[in-house]
Amino acid sequence: MDSAVANFIESELAATKGVLAQLYAQTDYRNILAQVAELYIDRLRAGGTLLFCGNGGSAADAQHIAGEFVSRFHFDRPGLAAIALSTDTSILTAIGNDYGYDRIFARQVQALGRRGDVLTVLSTSGNSPNVIKAITAARDGGLTVVGLGGGNGGAMAELCDHLLLAPSAVTPRIQECHLASYHLLCALVEARMFGALQG
Repeated sequence: MDSAVANFIESELAATKGVLAQLYAQTDYRNILAQVAELYIDRLRAGGTLLFCGNGGSAADAQHIAGEFVSRFHFDRPGLAAIALSTDTSILTAIGNDYGYDRIFARQVQALGRRGDVLTVLSTSGNSPNVIKAITAARDGGLTVVGLGGGNGGAMAELCDHLLLAPSAVTPRIQECHLASYHLLCALVEARMFGALQG
């Protein structure tokens, strides 16, 4: 392998290791993560639904986390009610065409969300207009809002009920922290509801 390539790979892996180490060291992050897991459990047990949204890579993350809840994570158990708002192209293009791209999530929150549900938004900048409008729609509809962001959280920081921030302003590092965060949330919810951590 070329030394420049080897150095590049080493540098990128070191950056990932570093940001995850910072995340690991944050007591506040662990406390908020536990609170969000308990929120999810409470709302799921009450018959509520978890809604997820984001743009680009965060849209893929929204689909990923919803899939883990509906299908399974570590072991077989009943499916849990979760939906990603980035998956239905007919809905997305209809709303985008009729109302504008900034309404693609808010309109779905208004149509599908119910008081007591949870909207989780994923945004590396925290400033995406369609994410901000989704949060506003959720709050208007009586949903609780969880944010996964980075840096200082951007505009969404003041609007979320619970906020998990990656200790980075670099998009790939933020997304790596988001992956670790929602995998932990899935694992905690599954274990508390159906596994060894039941209670």
